[in-house]
Amino acid sequence: MTKLLEEAFERASELPPEAQNSLAQWLLAELESEHRWEEAFVRSADSLAKLSAEALDEHRRGETEALDPKSW
Repeated sequence: MTKLLEEAFERASELPPEAQNSLAQWLLAELESEHRWEEAFVRSADSLAKLSAEALDEHRRGETEALDPKSW
């Protein structure tokens, strides 16, 4: 465990039990969300590679247009 995380847990241990539970629920939800995001990214890697190749092919064939951020 890093020193910063140790410090965060030490400071959190000084909170009232309700606040500790709220913080713990938030942290666990964040960790689960990050895990789901990583899994989704890994599962979509092949699809993203295919879409990227298709976009590059379209660009090479001159079928794309430059984006103008000012037009947004």
